Amino acid sequence: MTISTFDDLLREARAQPEPQRLLFVFTVAELPSDASADQRARFLAGSGGALAPLMYVDKAPSELTTFAALVDESEQFGPPWSIVFVGALAGHAGQAPTSDDAEAALGQMVEFIKLGKLHKYVAFDRQGLPVMLA
Repeated sequence: MTISTFDDLLREARAQPEPQRLLFVFTVAELPSDASADQRARFLAGSGGALAPLMYVDKAPSELTTFAALVDESEQFGPPWSIVFVGALAGHAGQAPTSDDAEAALGQMVEFIKLGKLHKYVAFDRQGLPVMLA
């Protein structure tokens, strides 16, 4: 499975054998207080820093139409963000997960992002382009 656009992500989520719930954690780049002079310079030049979770939400794939709509909705509820991480929670026996089911998974996602354990998630920038993070 190759995800090169947000539409690819939605298509894959909708094609899964069990109903899915998509998990979104919106983050912002921050400069850690203990940053070196080199890290500060890179951050001021527009790269580097640490990603800090700002807010999160879960959605059924059917609740999403476009990435632009997700961005618009996010702007109604929180401050500007830099990167959104997306995960998925599968249902079972044909039953889709509920928002209550997603709460623990979202909490775990937030913790993993804080720890820099990003490999499980797809990341998108504000334009909806996938982001590869090291």
